[in-house]
Amino acid sequence: MLILLDQDNVLADFKSGFRRHWRGRFGEDAPIEGKEHIFYIRDRLPEHLRPHAAELYGAVGFFESLPSMPGAVEAAHALLAAGHDVRICTAPVNQYRYCAGEKIAWVEQHLGAGWTRRVIIAKDKTWVRGDILIDDKPTIEGSLPPLWQHRLYDAPHNRHLNVPRIVWTQPETWADLLDN
Repeated sequence: MLILLDQDNVLADFKSGFRRHWRGRFGEDAPIEGKEHIFYIRDRLPEHLRPHAAELYGAVGFFESLPSMPGAVEAAHALLAAGHDVRICTAPVNQYRYCAGEKIAWVEQHLGAGWTRRVIIAKDKTWVRGDILIDDKPTIEGSLPPLWQHRLYDAPHNRHLNVPRIVWTQPETWADLLDN
């Protein structure tokens, strides 16, 4: 089975990295609390602060420094060990100058050099072949009907949906994927 793993908020903890960078830059917590139902973190900010979000994740070092999601590295290795073709399918942000290279560097740092050959960077994930895409985004839209089944990775911004979801630290939520 060809399993596609989203990177941000599935493998790499974008939200906690954003909070850490915001505190480092502005000396206070990002004002995003109470708006967890909104997918894009910049849209959780007051309008006048949104350009600062783009500055943060468009800056050198942002993506490479993200921590891994709890259990994500072990889960990715377990899926590969189960005989699946596992790929990382990630979309770059619009401030892409450092994003793509740093996403690959993150993969090497957290998963190993061999995994860098498994990275697919695509703005439109519907163009990517696969059997399953594990992604935290509630709806994946693009220019083609997807060939993959979307499996939702649990996040506050998608909890309004009444569907099964995957959590790496809860193996029972993805144990069926270990059966090849």
